[in-house]
Amino acid sequence: MNPGLYAACAHAVHVVSAEGQVLSAGGAVIYVLDVLGFARLARVLNSRPIRPLIELGYHLVARNRHLIARLIHCPRPPV
Repeated sequence: MNPGLYAACAHAVHVVSAEGQVLSAGGAVIYVLDVLGFARLARVLNSRPIRPLIELGYHLVARNRHLIARLIHCPRPPV
């Protein structure tokens, strides 16, 4: 991993495809969905009108991950 990619990983998730393409943020999420067998969903999310919304949503969640983690946190049951 080069220093530029290392620094970028602090701001968004990154995936290196089988072909060596580096994908980040929403593109990485869409790629993972496709690889996991959700090809139809990945194709819809990657379509021209929706892709910008995926990127926006990704960055909103990433910037507020601490708040979102607190909102969805389920406390452990007592032992």
